[in-house]
Amino acid sequence: MPTQDISTGQDLASAFRGKRVLVTGHTGFKGGWLALWLSKLGAEVTGISLPAEGEDNLFDAARIGEIADHRIGDIRSSEDFSRAVGDLDADIVFHLAAQPIVRASYSDPVDTYATNVVGTAVVLEAARRMPSLKAVVVVTSDKCYENLEWDYGYRETDAMGGSDPYSASKACTELLVTSYRRSFFSAPDAPLLASVRAGNVFGGGDWAPDRLFPDIVRGALAGEPIIIRNRASVRPWQHVLEPLYGYLMLGAKLLAGDASMAEGWNFGPNANGVVTVETLANEIMSAWGSNGPRFMFNRNPADLHEAGVLRLDSSKAIARLGWHPRLTLTQSVAMTVDWYRTHAAGSGDMQQYSLRQIDDFEQRGRLRRVA
Repeated sequence: MPTQDISTGQDLASAFRGKRVLVTGHTGFKGGWLALWLSKLGAEVTGISLPAEGEDNLFDAARIGEIADHRIGDIRSSEDFSRAVGDLDADIVFHLAAQPIVRASYSDPVDTYATNVVGTAVVLEAARRMPSLKAVVVVTSDKCYENLEWDYGYRETDAMGGSDPYSASKACTELLVTSYRRSFFSAPDAPLLASVRAGNVFGGGDWAPDRLFPDIVRGALAGEPIIIRNRASVRPWQHVLEPLYGYLMLGAKLLAGDASMAEGWNFGPNANGVVTVETLANEIMSAWGSNGPRFMFNRNPADLHEAGVLRLDSSKAIARLGWHPRLTLTQSVAMTVDWYRTHAAGSGDMQQYSLRQIDDFEQRGRLRRVA
């Protein structure tokens, strides 16, 4: 079935305006930004998640509860999640609720698997009971691939795997999604089911522990040096709006009935974003300016295993979806630092500030299209 070209904010608005959208994990970082964007596009957004964690979080800072039907539900429990869903009948589901931290998966592997794997099955079962459902997009991770420390970016056809519980749980989630697609979402009139994998995302409003950018921000604001592990590790760093734009483009295609899109997709940065931890830390320090963060690099031999090199190949999304990264690493870091500094100064409405950052990001696409 032919579908419209989805390449600007206006195109996305025509695809999502008036659509009933369920976002799981809307009290988290990526889910919060996605809920804001969908609301801006005119969608009727319902969010189901556990309560937002910590004194600082994007959900409260950007007042996401004001723009979404905010519901509390635990994806680890079929009964609890079904209660939260109630009689909701969504057109599309974006599933982002997860245990997202590699190091936390070592301290509680059972909860990591229960949340990321069993929780995804719970969400898909609830989605299957929605009469109007047209599409589901399940968000996993670039760490779902069996990482052999290769120099080339992992492609959608590469093997799934994972040494740590978090990575393995995401690989299991991908296998589960493939199974559900073949078992329950394969009939001609069935909803379309896709999975998406992003690089290491950052952006304003992330205060999760054991993540590089939030750790640096906390140290900078407190005037304390930050201890950074694994300075030479290479990751595909990108602003959170980059992959979210890909998820929305894919979701629009699925809503339009394009069954060829119901598969796995990578959304990673250009080569300029694939850099070491130390390089990103220095970019943050440069963007912060005076009174910026100070670092101490310390690799403890007893530290838990984390992959040294990870790259993501997004050529499929570029060729078939028309998606492309829009920001350089320097631009992405500057946007993020501006968000945190504005929030820390108490000088702005962070909901409106976040929506302006989304609008600026969309404007980059319009300018590129005209050019």
